[in-house]
Amino acid sequence: MQRRTLLLLGGGAIVTVGAALLLTPQTLQKEVAPPAASLAFPGLAPRLAEAARIEIRKHDGSLTLLRQGESWVLSEKGNYPVRPERVRELLVGLTELRLVEPRTADPGQHDRLGVDDPSRPGSTALLLRVLAAGDQPVAEIVIGRRRVRTQGNVPESAYIRRPAESQAWLAEGRLPADADAQLWLDRDIANIAGDRVRRVTIRRADEPELMLARGDEAEAKLRLEQPLDPRPLDDVSLDEVARGFEFLTFLDVKPAAEAPGRALGESRFALIDGLAVTVAPSHEGETLWIRLAAEGPGSEPLNARWRNWSYQVGVWKEKAFIPRFEDLMPRAAPPPPQAR
Repeated sequence: MQRRTLLLLGGGAIVTVGAALLLTPQTLQKEVAPPAASLAFPGLAPRLAEAARIEIRKHDGSLTLLRQGESWVLSEKGNYPVRPERVRELLVGLTELRLVEPRTADPGQHDRLGVDDPSRPGSTALLLRVLAAGDQPVAEIVIGRRRVRTQGNVPESAYIRRPAESQAWLAEGRLPADADAQLWLDRDIANIAGDRVRRVTIRRADEPELMLARGDEAEAKLRLEQPLDPRPLDDVSLDEVARGFEFLTFLDVKPAAEAPGRALGESRFALIDGLAVTVAPSHEGETLWIRLAAEGPGSEPLNARWRNWSYQVGVWKEKAFIPRFEDLMPRAAPPPPQAR
């Protein structure tokens, strides 16, 4: 009796398994997970030599990187060069990205992982496309929520999905993709130490010409040389003129041909080694823009970088680059607090 029961149960189990296999939808068979931690883009590295364009798109913004020879430029900023190490990090990250776990294949659940349609209003997903000449896709991926880990050598991870597929994955690897242009630009303009400035000639429109010069004594400061005026000037204001190019960075950049605003004049900064830098500031509303040109020893690499661009800098730099005479006068002391 027991033997008969076992045979019946065993036969039933075989029938059940067989039925399950027959009734498994083909759509589920297509979602079979790849081997553990397999590359998301096998064989990608050699194909990246063909990459000519990188697109990063969100529902509320996008940017396009274009390859120019050995460099990459940002289309939305007049083809201004981007940080090469960031592009390199992104492309290497794609070659090393590994699929760890399959997640949902239900499009209705994609927004929970941030891998829904990146063009949908309110979506947090990001579409990354690497394209060859003729807009031929090299690699495409939808990037969702990311988990940045700071513990030792534990890798970063993100939820991802290929645009043409519904299957979402948990992937390991670093993908520094962002649609914010400021994160791609090298915003450094110059770094010229203030003690290298020997003489400054300031020609501001509708203002008398000013000339500041440094004496020959050790640790001499800039002093007013022209016009002759017995009144003492503010040492802090003079020092700000000398240090105008120290760690100078921009807020925004445009092609020089599109230099905005009203020209304020120009100032020439002569340095102790024979190099001279001319700065031409302009106002556009509440913003300050400058154009730069260099002459003398060491000017070629500076002009190669500055020649075609107009930079937006902090408005406080106006008093450093093209001050009026009154900007160099001692600052009035604040009134004493009134007694109650």
